[in-house]
Amino acid sequence: MDDDLRSELADLVRAVHAYVAWHGESGSVGFPRDRSAREPREAPHELPHESFATPRPPPVAFVDPAFRAPSPAGPPPPFSPHLFDEPEPVPRVTKPKIPVPAPPPPGEARDKHVHLPRIEAEVQSCAKCRLHETRTNTVFFRGNPDSPLVFVGEGPGADEDASGKPFVGRAGQLLDKMIGAMGLDPERDVYICNIVKCRPPGNRRPEPDEVAACIPYLHEQLDLVAPKVIVALGNTALASLLGTSMPITKVRGTWKLYRGTTMLMPTYHPSFLLRPTSNLAESKRQAWEDLQAVMKELGLALPQKR
Repeated sequence: MDDDLRSELADLVRAVHAYVAWHGESGSVGFPRDRSAREPREAPHELPHESFATPRPPPVAFVDPAFRAPSPAGPPPPFSPHLFDEPEPVPRVTKPKIPVPAPPPPGEARDKHVHLPRIEAEVQSCAKCRLHETRTNTVFFRGNPDSPLVFVGEGPGADEDASGKPFVGRAGQLLDKMIGAMGLDPERDVYICNIVKCRPPGNRRPEPDEVAACIPYLHEQLDLVAPKVIVALGNTALASLLGTSMPITKVRGTWKLYRGTTMLMPTYHPSFLLRPTSNLAESKRQAWEDLQAVMKELGLALPQKR
C-alpha cells in the first residue's frame, strides 16, 4: 500500500471516529436515514478541532500580582495540535441542593463568595422556562471565581447535565487543552460558565425565550466575578452577550466590549473544532490566534516559536 493511500485511509478513519463521537455526545442512537431525520444541534459554522496541547504544560501565573504571584514555570510550549483522545464517560449524578445563604446586612459590600452561591441556589430551583422540565442537574460554573479570565459557552450538553458542571465532555476536554496551551490551569486560572444553565433537549440551540429567562443569572454572575477578559465561545454566546446577529466567522478575533466595560474576544466554540471539515487546520490556527490575543491582553507569556 503506497503512502498516499495510507494517508487517505487514516483521514477517513479520523473523520468517521469524530462523526460517531459527535452522535454519541448528543445522545443519538443509531444514524438517521436522511437529512430531515437528523436532530438539530448547532449552527453549521460552529464546527471542528482536534487538540491544542499535550501534555498540559505547567501553569504560568498572570503578571498581575493581585491575582496570583508569578511562578518560575516559564512560558507555555509552542502550539502543537494532535488527534483528540476519546474522553471517559461522565457518570450521571444528582447534585445536592445548595442551601441559600442568609442575606448580608443592609449596606454591606457585595462579596462574590457570598452572592455567587445565592445565585446558584436560585438557579437550582428555577422554573422560568421549559428547560427545567427535562434537566437532571443545573450547570452553574467550574473554575476560579477570582480569575480575571472567563470563558462563556452556549449551554450544557448530555455530559454536563449528568455531572452538573460545564464543559466536561469532548468539547470540554478540548477547551481544557486550549486553556492548557495558554499555560493556564482550567480549574485554578479561569472561570467557565454558559449562557443557559439547563440542557436544551438533544443539545439543540437554546430558544430566544429560554436565553431571555436565563441570562439575567449570567449577567449577575459576570458582574460578581468581574473579569478583565471574557472569551465568548460560539454564536450563541456572542449573540447573547453582545446582542449582535453577526456570525462568529465574521467577528472572531476582534476585540469587543461587554456592557461597555469588559474586553470580550469572540472565538469558535470547541465543538466547532471537533467536527471534520475541509478548513479544519485554518479554523484551529484562527482559534489559537484569538487565544494568543487574550494572553497578550492579560500580560501572559506567549509561546516561544521553534
